[in-house]
Amino acid sequence: MSGLSPDARAAIRRLAATFPERQSALLGALFVAQEEAGVLYPEVVADVAEVLQMPAAEVAAVASFYHLYRFRPEGRHLIQVCTNVSCMLNGCQAVLTHLQRRLGVGLGETTSDGRFTLKAAECLAACEVAPMMMVGPDRHGPLRVEQLEEILDRYA
Repeated sequence: MSGLSPDARAAIRRLAATFPERQSALLGALFVAQEEAGVLYPEVVADVAEVLQMPAAEVAAVASFYHLYRFRPEGRHLIQVCTNVSCMLNGCQAVLTHLQRRLGVGLGETTSDGRFTLKAAECLAACEVAPMMMVGPDRHGPLRVEQLEEILDRYA
């Protein structure tokens, strides 16, 4: 994997110019980089660091703190199951257990066909429909285990 394109580097420079301190643009710069590369490979992280004039280790540390940044390829559809209080009290563990069995993966893993990656998410800001999950940008909830097959089939 090569690093960032000149267009992505320029987009990060434009973003950085809108802040008093270049490092304030880091989160947005990481999104620009991930959008282009798909994953924050070490070469991509190094390029973001170079453009923002920051140590690569600092860029990697910040990126690794947030669950929205990816360091390895994911499936075509990212499934995120909310595990926050409302979802936990309303049965998210049963949803997670069923999905792990059905997909044959653990949390953070991708199915062998590359179709799905399964993750737990601390909060997806949808307590009113707990338990809930997102498949890509699509929200599903309140969930019952019986619904999961139908939902997964939509992403075949």
